[in-house]
Amino acid sequence: MAKANIGLMGLAVMGENLVLNMERNGFTVAVYNRIHKDAEVQVVDRFMSDRGKDKNIIPTYSIEEFVYSVERPRKLMLMVRAGSAVDQIIEQLLPFVEEGDIIIDGGNSNYTDTIRREKYLASKGINYMGSGVSGGEEGALNGPSIMPGGSKEAWAGVKPIFQAISAKVEGEACCDYVGENGAGHFVKMVHNGIEYGDMQIITEGYQLLKDVLKLSHDEMADIFSEWNKTELNSYLTEITSEILAFKDEDGSALVTKIMDTAGQKGTGKWTGITALDIGVPLTLIGESVFSRCLSSFKNERVAASKIIAYDAPEFTGDKQTLIDAIKDALYASKIISYAQGYALFREAAKEYNWNLNNSGIAKMWRGGCIIRSGFLNKIAEAYDKNPELENLLLDEFFIEELHKAQKGWRKVVATAVELGIPTPAISAALAYFDGYRTATLPANLLQAQRDYFGAHTYERVDQPKGEFFHTNWTGRGGNTASRTYNV
Repeated sequence: MAKANIGLMGLAVMGENLVLNMERNGFTVAVYNRIHKDAEVQVVDRFMSDRGKDKNIIPTYSIEEFVYSVERPRKLMLMVRAGSAVDQIIEQLLPFVEEGDIIIDGGNSNYTDTIRREKYLASKGINYMGSGVSGGEEGALNGPSIMPGGSKEAWAGVKPIFQAISAKVEGEACCDYVGENGAGHFVKMVHNGIEYGDMQIITEGYQLLKDVLKLSHDEMADIFSEWNKTELNSYLTEITSEILAFKDEDGSALVTKIMDTAGQKGTGKWTGITALDIGVPLTLIGESVFSRCLSSFKNERVAASKIIAYDAPEFTGDKQTLIDAIKDALYASKIISYAQGYALFREAAKEYNWNLNNSGIAKMWRGGCIIRSGFLNKIAEAYDKNPELENLLLDEFFIEELHKAQKGWRKVVATAVELGIPTPAISAALAYFDGYRTATLPANLLQAQRDYFGAHTYERVDQPKGEFFHTNWTGRGGNTASRTYNV
């Protein structure tokens, strides 16, 4: 019996569609799913009798059969829930895999787990890859963005398959080797963090259009549709227009019937935690995560709305001027979101000794993935021009774009504050922008406070950097300084 080119375990939405994508591109795929003993119809049988029928797909019903049905060196892809399940499956595979075989985790695993697993499996002669996959159900079926990291030897083995099934932009596959050990899952994590930010700023723009300008959902759908033909061109802008225009059975906008409590799976939170650990100000993405958390306090918010009053004035300005300003605010904030994400790449590469290709990452995100946007080519160009670029805000193109958007951006934040409309992500983006471009911040006073109450020391502007001082501020303290953590 002919063997499969690759095996895939986990036939949920993403796994099932990746299998069909691989098969459509000429690869024979072995499939396996955990067998539920009480199920009337097993997942594999259901798939083979439906979407997998009459295709070059080999059904298997045990770990052993799954492994042995794939040609060597085996390529075994896991599309399962992140966490302990991945470790359990790896242990189940180990008795059957052989030296040189490749295990690929295509789920949203934490990159630190991937670093650990890659080291563990390398000690046993098994190649391991952590590969982020973005694009949702449609992307998995028709061409996702794939971000593989881990063993360089393993990448050579999976490259023909992954690049064949990925999205293509200008003839280039939206898939390339990202970097060592956990780099692939790290890049996917930051992708998802940027996704959180993009979605949040769009919802803030939506609320301003709806609650300040009192526009109908059809009017807002038309606005987002027009914006998608401009510098705001992106997958998320496009689907926002379609969502706002979508009608429920009674003819009203369906989105108005959806509860305003947002869920999350953890990747945005991980991005924020990592930024805090490494010391990178990822403020927009952090606010986006916290905004989802705040949305979950629905009952408290409803109660508070009846108790905490604010007599907001009516908006009396020019409607079109504010619409244009909201567009500027969304665009500027979006630039900040990517700038912060790439700043995190820069510091993480130092921390973990990764050789990240920043231009290549931008190109991988141009198609297939959720954050695909019109200006990703400009990010690639910025890093092609200067691979050591410290921050996207220092690139000539983005300097000019932010300069043009700045007036409208500030108008939106000021209007939102005056009218009591929450814009946490847009406001955080502007605060980061203003902080980054400010030569002298008030952290000198903060350092003095820390030294006053905790002898944490400070540096002086008139002395060499790296030399620390302590002052006996009260005359009652000693001259012994405390150890300190400096970002």
